[in-house]
Amino acid sequence: MKPDKILLDHGSGGKISHGLTTNLLLPTFDNPALAMLDDGATLNVPGGRIAFSTDTYVVDPIFFPGGSIGDLAINGTVNDVAMCGATPLYLSVGMIIEEGFPMADLERVVAEMGRAARLAGVMVVTGDTKVVPKGAADKIFINTAGIGIIAEHVNVSGANARSGDAVILSGTMADHGMTILTQRQGLTFESDVASDSAPLNHMVADIFRTGCDVHVLRDPTRGGVGTTLNEISGKSNIGIRIYEDRLPVKPAVTGICELLGFDPIYVANEGKLLAFVPVDQADRVLTAIRRSPYGKDACIIGETVDEHPGRVFMKTRIGGERIVDMLTSEQLPRIC
Repeated sequence: MKPDKILLDHGSGGKISHGLTTNLLLPTFDNPALAMLDDGATLNVPGGRIAFSTDTYVVDPIFFPGGSIGDLAINGTVNDVAMCGATPLYLSVGMIIEEGFPMADLERVVAEMGRAARLAGVMVVTGDTKVVPKGAADKIFINTAGIGIIAEHVNVSGANARSGDAVILSGTMADHGMTILTQRQGLTFESDVASDSAPLNHMVADIFRTGCDVHVLRDPTRGGVGTTLNEISGKSNIGIRIYEDRLPVKPAVTGICELLGFDPIYVANEGKLLAFVPVDQADRVLTAIRRSPYGKDACIIGETVDEHPGRVFMKTRIGGERIVDMLTSEQLPRIC
């Protein structure tokens, strides 16, 4: 039954969120670029191709170990543009600020945005600021949009996975999501966890410098690796087999997930990517990823197969098989 009001789940990245996009937004704004539903749009312009992406950040709390809403807003859009195979160049920043928000906090957010932009090698070239009455927003919301140039030989999309591809994950899962949850709830543990918020455009450039045939690049943010793999398998109409004993998760994050009842495969990441490449080229791509400071824990977690088209399934540690479906809704709202 269709709800008569917007729910938190409509912004979750799960099935309900996907339904809002496919049932309302796509029919209204129908065009080939939007219909691909990648991290950004790939557009033909005079002289070549560009990638264009936008995202809005409402994370709570706005400061957390490993980052803040400021660097998250820059890194998130840089990564979305990079996942289109583009070199990110220019960003816009729009801020909605609640009346009474401390000026010191705003200065900190903006300073961290500046540092993140310099690290990624992009320029913030335009923007807008709105202030709303106290209670009309929660502290600060930030929108960023980005533009990048796509090289002539590059063609990546969530619809391009092919049978026989290796599935590479660039590092450990669930770091960001568990950091936000523990900070939000005031939970403390012996082992500290921190967000993995990071720019991945330099890593992507290293991947393309290998000369390998890269089919898919995606950053598994809302909904985590499990939801992102489902989106890719559905768009490519290919089966994806992953292996439970290959999935990288830090011991501290595993412990928190087990204690609180979360499956790390569905928890958000902000500094990881998935790459689909031919299996005979996977080691070269893996070596390139591991050269990045953000890719030291990269590994091959699975492969694409002809059976079970449009489905993701996992070989468990005990030898069984488990379907990895897309969740109806996100486990953690306002995670990014």
